[in-house]
Amino acid sequence: MASLAVHTSRGYGSFHGDGPLDGAINAQEDVMIRRLLSSILLIWMLGFMWFAIFLPQPAELEQTDGVVVLTGGPKRIDRGLEVMEKRKARRMLISGVDLDVKPGELAAEYKRPIKLFNCCIDLGFRAVDTRSNALETARWVARNKITTLRVVTHDWHMRRGLLELEIALPDDVEIVADAVPTRPSFYILFREYNKFWLRGAAAIAGV
Repeated sequence: MASLAVHTSRGYGSFHGDGPLDGAINAQEDVMIRRLLSSILLIWMLGFMWFAIFLPQPAELEQTDGVVVLTGGPKRIDRGLEVMEKRKARRMLISGVDLDVKPGELAAEYKRPIKLFNCCIDLGFRAVDTRSNALETARWVARNKITTLRVVTHDWHMRRGLLELEIALPDDVEIVADAVPTRPSFYILFREYNKFWLRGAAAIAGV
């Protein structure tokens, strides 16, 4: 019986122990994981270079039904007002306006006639981020029967803005990206790029 017990114990150890084959499998798995992580990092770095170097550009002043300005930085509203003054859109939405802001205050701040705001410019008060900008814009587009839409925001913010709008808007709405040029810092680009690809991944997952 003693010899049988010793034999069984050795057999159990040889089956479950970390032999040469197990070590080789573990090493191969480690190599595969390192290669996968390296590939992901390389793709991320190449994507960031593309994102930072090839920023969206201003658009020509072609005619569209409407123009939406995604608030959050200087010169965005100025560009939208320029479009309206040149009659390149029949209506404009300023999305993400503070609840306390009145049309007359904006007219005074941007030195434009109040009649321009009263006749052709809508203020959107519901948006608090880019995603809600897009939802607010989609409701406005449907209400005003907009089929061609100029989107005005900063160059570093444009890609994520377009992504959200493409999710929220019907497929038959044509979008013209009109980026306001800036000189974004590395931090702004780094933060925005990560927001962009994380939102893209969430969209693919149906979130």
